[in-house]
Amino acid sequence: MRRFILFAISSILLFSMFQVLSGWILTLMYTPNMSDAWNKNADLPQEVVFGGSDFMPTLLVAIISATIAFFMSKRGVKNT
Repeated sequence: MRRFILFAISSILLFSMFQVLSGWILTLMYTPNMSDAWNKNADLPQEVVFGGSDFMPTLLVAIISATIAFFMSKRGVKNT
């Protein structure tokens, strides 16, 4: 059980680090098209809302994938 908890925590930390790194790289590479943004300005809302996305489904998927990976690796070691 201790190995599973360590594996799950390390998987979630790696997953989170890759998510942050991916977002950082995508933000650095993004170049907005100002002419399209100017033309679409009339359709945009006047208020900005931060924190609208929920992190729990992503965390849940990370925990489930870490659990599956742990048991598959444990099964693979047992079979060899």
